[in-house]
Amino acid sequence: MKIKSFILYSLGVFILLGTACQQQGISSKNVKLETPADSASYAIGVLIGENNKHNLATAPGGDQINVDIMVAAFSSLMHGEEAIMDAETGNTVVRRFFKSMTEEQGQKNLEEGNAFLEKNKTREGITTTASGLQYEILKQGDGPIPTEKDKVKVHYHGTLIDGTVFDSSVDRGEPATFGVNQVIKGWTEVLQLMPVGSKWKVYIPADLAYGDKPRPGGKIGPNMTLIFDIELLDIVKPEK
Repeated sequence: MKIKSFILYSLGVFILLGTACQQQGISSKNVKLETPADSASYAIGVLIGENNKHNLATAPGGDQINVDIMVAAFSSLMHGEEAIMDAETGNTVVRRFFKSMTEEQGQKNLEEGNAFLEKNKTREGITTTASGLQYEILKQGDGPIPTEKDKVKVHYHGTLIDGTVFDSSVDRGEPATFGVNQVIKGWTEVLQLMPVGSKWKVYIPADLAYGDKPRPGGKIGPNMTLIFDIELLDIVKPEK
């Protein structure tokens, strides 16, 4: 939560400064960097913008933030006026808001994911395991099957249930190598079912993926069901 608070603070600064500059007729097109301090000021804006520009857009409830009210609060404090809430109260309000929005979005994602899986399991060729994980065999290999202690080399392509791509070694053009027990639960389970040489399409429920704690700033929201095309290329032999 501290990390999220810092990110939101940085975003607030960036948005407020950007909006204030627009109101004063200042933009990147006509700004003049005449002193080292001017350059440093501009650089701070660039760094904050580059590092955080997607975070508010991907944060549950981020689209509900009223930039005009943010500007009003920032302007009041910078001009020495009394704000209607102090920083401690503000931090509590922000945490409570984003916690509530995350829970609301998480519940929506969970319901959509469960509905998708419920329908998907009725399709021909779909196997559902005891954990709720689903897979279909696109190509069945005849090599050995990894154990939890093994390291594997794979190609994968990950999407959300709406088709949004969030990660892909295929798109990068380079397979990934990692331990079978160093990934999300759904991966650990399915890798121990796949013979080397196989390519499966895997449908992973939220509780076997990232649950309600996805990586911040990414395309995966809380309680999202994930879909992977996984090609098991090899079991990596330990170095001697």
